[in-house]
Amino acid sequence: MENMLHLAPCRASVPDCFIVPPEKLPPAASAAVSLPIIDLSGGHDEVCQAILDAGKEFGFFQVVNHGVSEQVLQDVEALCNEFFELPAEDKAHLYSEDRQKPNRLFSGTTYETGGQRYWMDCLRLACPIPIGDSTSDWPDKPQKLREMFEKFAVLTRGVGMELLRLLCEAMGIRPDYFDGGLSGGDVILSVNHYPQCPNPSMTLGLPPHCDRNLITLVHTGPVHGLEVLYNGNWIEVEPVPNAFVVNFGLQLEVVTNGMLKSVEHRVMTNSTLARTSRAVFIQPKEDFLVGPAKEFLSEESPPYYRTITFGDFRRMHSVVKLRASLNFTTNLKKIQKDMGIEAKQE
Repeated sequence: MENMLHLAPCRASVPDCFIVPPEKLPPAASAAVSLPIIDLSGGHDEVCQAILDAGKEFGFFQVVNHGVSEQVLQDVEALCNEFFELPAEDKAHLYSEDRQKPNRLFSGTTYETGGQRYWMDCLRLACPIPIGDSTSDWPDKPQKLREMFEKFAVLTRGVGMELLRLLCEAMGIRPDYFDGGLSGGDVILSVNHYPQCPNPSMTLGLPPHCDRNLITLVHTGPVHGLEVLYNGNWIEVEPVPNAFVVNFGLQLEVVTNGMLKSVEHRVMTNSTLARTSRAVFIQPKEDFLVGPAKEFLSEESPPYYRTITFGDFRRMHSVVKLRASLNFTTNLKKIQKDMGIEAKQE
């Protein structure tokens, strides 16, 4: 627990273990571009096309009028803030640096070069669908946290599945293509807390990365920090009240054979305000085979990606720190061989 940033006294400087090497610090945001904001209460055909267009152009967009009430969003946000304000003894049993543990509290992931850490504390919870009694080891404080987090995870997953159905319609494939095992893994709820940072120019909340899952929905709250890579420049995501920020994961890139891209994003720190976000990750089942859908293959567009299980993909992702490039026929072919993973052909 001594590593938890939010439990430490206010710092006058950034500790050495959080300082990112200068050559690894990306440039500041520079593009004067905004993410599309899609009103899901609009006309059906227009919404379908807007999702596809935003996915192709940005890989990111925001959605409003999505069906999750403002009250639910406010209640969950308040509970997240209350959780991080709890005394250490009420959270000590949740702390773990074991990445295989599905439900845990931890602080900044080890940086890929030299053991530096990110300026973030995280409560990460796995939520099987249907829920059942599988959330019994979730936090029991503050009161109603478990109940509201379950509700938030289920409702937000419902929005994500509806977005996938609308996307399928726009792409001309059957609307239920992403149902079943392709989206049937545990829903991951990640509450990321970024405390005030004495020198944001020296560290990162999260480094540039792509999500390895299928689709991610984030309720960001009112504080800036999330940035998206667009045409080689970083753009700052403007918080929109009660909106979800949506981004496509690497599995969606694989399924569409690269037509839709998973885009790099990062989180910057703030010297005056703490920031807490709530992300819901929809992902395949561990043993589910994921590969390019036949609808996206032709003589002109052969499969760019191999078909492997999501579990094997996760293993590779953790080894090679994949970003936007997913060329399974080059670097990943060697990595699969080195790890003893045989590509499975459909």
